[in-house]
Amino acid sequence: MKRIGTSNLTPGMVTAEDIYNYNNQLIIPKGLVLDDKTIAKLDYYSILSVRIEDEKVNINPEGLAYSRTYSEKIKASPEFVRFKAEFDKDVESFKNVINDVVMKGSPLDIDKLMNHTLNILDIGATTPNLLDMLHCMREYDDATYIHSMNVALICNIMARWLRMPDEAVCKATVAGLLHDIGKTQIPDDIIRKPAKLTPQEYSIIKRHPQAGYEILKKSDIDPDVLNAVLMHHERFDGTGYPLGLNGPQIPTYARMVSIADVYDAMTSARVYRGPLCPFKTIEVFEEEGLQKYDPQFIMTFLENVVNTYLLNSVRLSNGERGTIVYINKDHLSAPTIRTDSDFVDLSHRRDLSIEAII
Repeated sequence: MKRIGTSNLTPGMVTAEDIYNYNNQLIIPKGLVLDDKTIAKLDYYSILSVRIEDEKVNINPEGLAYSRTYSEKIKASPEFVRFKAEFDKDVESFKNVINDVVMKGSPLDIDKLMNHTLNILDIGATTPNLLDMLHCMREYDDATYIHSMNVALICNIMARWLRMPDEAVCKATVAGLLHDIGKTQIPDDIIRKPAKLTPQEYSIIKRHPQAGYEILKKSDIDPDVLNAVLMHHERFDGTGYPLGLNGPQIPTYARMVSIADVYDAMTSARVYRGPLCPFKTIEVFEEEGLQKYDPQFIMTFLENVVNTYLLNSVRLSNGERGTIVYINKDHLSAPTIRTDSDFVDLSHRRDLSIEAII
């Protein structure tokens, strides 16, 4: 058996230990064969690595290959080529700015950061699904900086879906952009450690929100953004960190970043596939507890994500293809599908699910 980083897990691997979250609750038992959904669940709980058995189970390799099709279509489009060029340029600029702040103590120019981000949004506004474009970007290097840019753009989208005023949209975007700056203070050998983290190392990882807050409070940063950086790992049900806040104790922008942060982590591309099907991600949210997030924010966000795929073609878990024709608001991950021969309401068919968007 060996320990594998969560980002390197592939379907068919078998857990060699019980896996617990930060609150010492069992989330995945020993001996479970991993699939896309359980790997996404590990991302949901921010599990960095797991111990797996040496032997691997073969899981539907044809399905895995087929699930790449949708992201491959996106990456082949001229819109994506243009988007990627701007994204790569702006992520590099963002990285240089943050390094100057952290290493040299340079003042943080928020307007400059926002200008880069808005350039990407201007290009993204002409694309059919900006979220899909973002998740395709996760296949490239410098994942921490790319993830931060993704979270910023997702926060921007969410704020607009929530019909927030322009000033609030800007704050949400900046909060997403800066939320993980504290990870620059965590030793790289801990973040990338291939072995199981010790309790002390876990406690160091959990310091990154406070570390980010300490870095940014030296600059002229809006207090709402500072609080979002400090509290983006707090959860509505009180199970988060570093302060164990709950419900209305958690500031608005921290609530937004927490959703964008987890959603981007779960939908990120893997070495064996493109971005995870959004319906699998939403299913994990529904099963693991929507109560961890602000009810209005999480439902508005997920409903809008799902609505972007209305009338899209999908492949079901039984191999059948169809079109999404109706969204079930009480069960967002299980819409109604029109196939060649019937209408299938997935909310009443627990044996079926959406495997991929095609």
